[in-house]
Amino acid sequence: MKAVVHERFGPDAVELSDVPAPEVTDEQVLIRVRASSVNPLEWYDVYAPPFVRLLGGQLRRPKDVRLGVDVAGTVEAVGGAVEGLVPGDEVFGTARGAWAELAVANSSLRLARKPPEVSFEDAAGVPIAGLTALQGLRDHGEVQAGQKVLVNGASGGVGTYAVQIAKALGADVTAVCSPRNVELAGSLGADRVVDYTAEDFTRLGVRHDLLLDVAGSRSFLACRRVLTRDARVVVVGAKMQSSLLGPLKHIAGTYLKAIGRSQTVKFFVAKVETADLEFLARLLADGRMRTVVDRRYDLSSVRDALAYLGEGHARGKVIVGA
Repeated sequence: MKAVVHERFGPDAVELSDVPAPEVTDEQVLIRVRASSVNPLEWYDVYAPPFVRLLGGQLRRPKDVRLGVDVAGTVEAVGGAVEGLVPGDEVFGTARGAWAELAVANSSLRLARKPPEVSFEDAAGVPIAGLTALQGLRDHGEVQAGQKVLVNGASGGVGTYAVQIAKALGADVTAVCSPRNVELAGSLGADRVVDYTAEDFTRLGVRHDLLLDVAGSRSFLACRRVLTRDARVVVVGAKMQSSLLGPLKHIAGTYLKAIGRSQTVKFFVAKVETADLEFLARLLADGRMRTVVDRRYDLSSVRDALAYLGEGHARGKVIVGA
């Protein structure tokens, strides 16, 4: 079968190759991939700045040559211990090596059924970005109906889902984005949209109960001006960069500056759980959430997809078709 692999670090090493089709163990699910998407996760896997190599214990070569995590497709085969799924079912979730014709999910617990009215492309954009937005708002941000939520970086993959999920949870949403994305953020349901080139969002006359920081563009101390005394700050990430520490510098800096303050700062890595995927599937099916698709690439063009995402200007999701 065809699959995207990288035997060494760097975008030039990414190639579409012929590899053996995977076989499933008792607890695995084999998926015929119809669509996937690109996340910062893959960008860091390929470009591998120093902190990625050190944390992953892979200084010279990648431990896993496969690429791609988000997946939407059709069940091809299931292991003997898998319950609830049969060949032919349309699913979405995560599967390591999803930039391929076939991919294996390590458990049915990492998958959910795709609603028939939702396209494979729309479903493929959801898993990592959608789960990050949902868990950041609901579980770590503890958002309640009627509270005010500030989404800094509202036009990317996580941000576009976050605006819509926050509205579905009953929040009042302020979206911060670039001027070309103001109309988009408004169409996603934001109650107010701030063009950061024209207005300093840290000086708004509105205080927020929760800041979901996707962009990592301003310091915690500056953001405190638009937060309530007991606000939560959930740091999702920062600008993708190949420096020594990458986004860790912003994350650590936010934690340190929050010491002794009344606001709470949290950072987390999303957990892939079927119940949360099913929640997001209902939002898609009900029309309360949609996937904003910026660009589409086929498997032979994933180098270009990675380069585009790394520029930091993607609106919503970059989709990879198998």
